[in-house]
Amino acid sequence: MQKIAMLGSGFIGRFYAESIHGQRSRDRVVAIYARREESAKKFADDYGCDFWSSNMEEVIAHPDVNMVCIALPNNVHEEAVMLCAKHKKAVVSTKPLGRNGAEALRMLKAVEEAGIFAGYLEDLCYTPKFLKSLESVKNGSLGRIIWAKSREAHPGPHSEWFWDIEQAGGGCILDLGCHCIEISRNFIGKDIKPVEVMCWADTQVKPIDAEDHAIALVKYENGAIGQFEVSWTFRGGMDLRDEVMGTEGTIWINNFLRTGFEMFTTGQNPDGAGEEYVAEKAESNTGWLFPVGDEVNDLGYNHMFTDMFNSVEKGNEPAETFYDGYIVNAVIDAAYKSAKSKLWEKVELPVWRGREGVEKPSNYVSYNETHYLIKQEVTHDGRNKLILKDKATGKITEQDI
Repeated sequence: MQKIAMLGSGFIGRFYAESIHGQRSRDRVVAIYARREESAKKFADDYGCDFWSSNMEEVIAHPDVNMVCIALPNNVHEEAVMLCAKHKKAVVSTKPLGRNGAEALRMLKAVEEAGIFAGYLEDLCYTPKFLKSLESVKNGSLGRIIWAKSREAHPGPHSEWFWDIEQAGGGCILDLGCHCIEISRNFIGKDIKPVEVMCWADTQVKPIDAEDHAIALVKYENGAIGQFEVSWTFRGGMDLRDEVMGTEGTIWINNFLRTGFEMFTTGQNPDGAGEEYVAEKAESNTGWLFPVGDEVNDLGYNHMFTDMFNSVEKGNEPAETFYDGYIVNAVIDAAYKSAKSKLWEKVELPVWRGREGVEKPSNYVSYNETHYLIKQEVTHDGRNKLILKDKATGKITEQDI
C-alpha cells in the first residue's frame, strides 16, 4: 500500500487522486499540500486526507507518507524533488519534469544520488490504445518505425500559472509537446538518440509572452522522424491523435474528441437545467457532444499509477522515469532554439544512456539477383505490375507478370 502526499490541489491533483483511490483500491492520498490553506483543507475533506498543510516540507516529511506525488506548477518541481531527496521519499512527478533540460538533469541526479524511486507521470504513454499499439510495434508488426506523429490541441490550460512564461517555462510546446515527444520516443525506440529538431512556433491568438501554436520535426540517429503538432488555439475540445508508420504497417490512434461516443442535446431538461461537465477541455455542453466513457482510465491515469506503485514495491523501474523526463526536456530545449533560429538545432544530451552510432538501416527488397523491388500492385485493368530498379545501373523499369 502506498501512502501518498499530494502536492497540489488543482485540476491535475484531483485527476490523480481519483485514479489513486480507484485503481488498486488500497493506495491512499493521506496528506495534501496547497499554497492556500483553504484549498488544502477542501482537498483533504473531498478525499479523506488525514493531514493538510500549506507548508510543503511539512507534508513531504510527514511520517505517514511513503510516496510524494508532484502536481504543482512547473517552477516548483525542482524544489519539491529536492525535498523528497532530502527526506528519502519516493517521488512521482507530473509532466514536464522541468522547465528546461538543466532543471530536469539536476532533479535526475538528485533522486539517483539519494537512492529513491522516481517516476515520470506521462499519462498519455499509458492510455489503453497507446499500450496496445506499442505492444504491436514491439512485436514487429509494423517493421522498422520510420515516422511517428503526435498531436495535442485544445483551447488552452485551466490554471493561470500555465499562461505565465516565468512560472511555466514556456507555452504549448512545453505543456503539450512533452506528451507528443515521449509518445514518439516510445514508438521509435527509447534507446535511439534524438539528434536534431526543426521547429516553427508562434503566438497567434492568446495575449501571452509564450507560444500558443507550434509544429516540429525531431530527427533520430537511425533516420526516423518524430513529429509533433501542439496548440492552445484549437477550438472544439481536446484533440489527441497519434500516427505511426513503419516499413510493414501503419497505426492511427484517436484518444479523445472523436472516439465513437457522440450525443446531441439542447441542454435543457424539464427542470430547466442543462448538462454540466462533458469531458476535459470540452467547450460546450449543448449541441453535438463527444463525451468520454471513463476519462481517468482512457487518459492513462489508472495504468500509469498501477505501473508506478507495482514498480516501487517490486524494486523495478517504471516504464516512464525521471531520465525519460530529462530527455524530453532536452528535445524541447532544442525546439525552442530552432523556433528562434529557423534552423535545425542539436539536442544537447550531456547524459545519454542509449545506443551510440546507430545508422539508418537499408530496407531494400531484392526481387532477384539483378533487381530491387520498388512496388508490386494489381491495376484497375487486372494487370499484376512490378516496378523494379536495376542494382547495377539504377535504371527503373516496370513489367507485367
